[in-house]
Amino acid sequence: MVNDSNGNLPPPQELESFLPQDDKNEKVLRTYNLRKEKDAESGDYDPFSERNLENPTSNMDTLTHLLKASLGTGILAMPKAFKCVGIVSGVFFTILVAVVCTHCAYVLIKCAHVLYKKTRKPAMSFPEVAEAALDNGPIGLRKWSNTFRVFIIISLFMTYFGTCSVYTVIIAKNIMQVVLHYMEDQKNVLGIRIFIIILLIPLIFMVWIKNLKYLAPVSMIANLFMGLGLGITFYFLVGTDGLDFNKVVPIKPPNEWPEFFSLTIFAMEAIGVVMPLENSMKTPRSMLGFCGVLNKGMSGVTLVYILLGFLGYLRYGDAVEDSITLNLEPQLGDPKVYEVLAQIVKVAIAIAVYCTFGLQFFVCIEIMWNSIKDKFTKRPDLADYVMRTIMVTACVLLAVAVPTIGPFMGVIGAFCFSILGLIAPAFIEIITYWNIGFGPYKYLIWKNVLVLIFGLFALVFGTKDAIISIIKVYSA
Repeated sequence: MVNDSNGNLPPPQELESFLPQDDKNEKVLRTYNLRKEKDAESGDYDPFSERNLENPTSNMDTLTHLLKASLGTGILAMPKAFKCVGIVSGVFFTILVAVVCTHCAYVLIKCAHVLYKKTRKPAMSFPEVAEAALDNGPIGLRKWSNTFRVFIIISLFMTYFGTCSVYTVIIAKNIMQVVLHYMEDQKNVLGIRIFIIILLIPLIFMVWIKNLKYLAPVSMIANLFMGLGLGITFYFLVGTDGLDFNKVVPIKPPNEWPEFFSLTIFAMEAIGVVMPLENSMKTPRSMLGFCGVLNKGMSGVTLVYILLGFLGYLRYGDAVEDSITLNLEPQLGDPKVYEVLAQIVKVAIAIAVYCTFGLQFFVCIEIMWNSIKDKFTKRPDLADYVMRTIMVTACVLLAVAVPTIGPFMGVIGAFCFSILGLIAPAFIEIITYWNIGFGPYKYLIWKNVLVLIFGLFALVFGTKDAIISIIKVYSA
């Protein structure tokens, strides 16, 4: 029924027409799967030559986006993180977290490249990679593939939608502090909610940028302003008085370590934007490799995280605040100069976070649009813009309703980022290489067991710390 006159199998595209609607013809289904795997192994299908993009991003564009996604406002908490483990342990533990997070992102992309050939698809999102891994894995797990995909989708959407709502609050707070610094008589009139509402129109315009290629200059602007804010911060940290090692402890007791990992993992993690960036690249293979875009970007991010954490803790010791900007005090010259510089830091961080909003919200837009685009085939562009406007409005209204949303998102972030950024990639790699092999001494299994343990550690203690933060905020 399936073979041609010469006894050869037709290509998978033709075999799909013979796929059974029930379990009556399992032989055809097995033949189909075997042919797909044979084609994948033979290398006949090149997914990257089949990928047609109107505006592909260059390696430099992708690197810029990656830096902005990983170098967020969480970096300002690195001195506090160092306080939890000690100045020597902080350096080594930051490198450990960076290696694990980068490795998990690397694993996700590597598995995607394997699954592109197995499924004969030129590109896939994170949820699609998760689904394809189970679809092509052990028979007993294939029935759970759609459930796994839906779980990844919901987790990604909740995490990044909430994160963007928190970003809105951060932008508004920084702007409000600068405005009220020069308009003290308006303190009883201008509240945080007014500043959040004012941000609605600018954020809508930001999210209307539909292509990652056009978001690259915006990410570059964000990097420049974040660099300006960090540069001024470093200026105050180094000062002219010298740094006193007597203020710090080399290694803290292990019972204080969990907070370090929860702060660092969730500040550095950017698993949600990895696949959108790879899918938009002109040369996707350049994402991987020892000197690939991913390793270059995360190496730079790690260096900045270590520098700020080290110098911040060394300057202020155990007196360091949750955000290092709260510790800034006049160290040099005229206090008026300090006052101006302090306000510049707040404005620079506000602009940097605003310019990051579009990239972070891109994850939510992609998820929502993929779920509704089949219903709007007549005027898809109009539907796309309307959807983006409604979603941004909902995000801003959430921030208006709950300006103290940060601690709540800490729970979702701790839960979702541990699963999405650490546990899920390790699980996907095991399933993807189930039929390919786990290498000498099955090292892939042992390596991923360690990653899973690390992820569970971050999940449990990160969630605990976030819940404690909620109790502190609302008990006050």
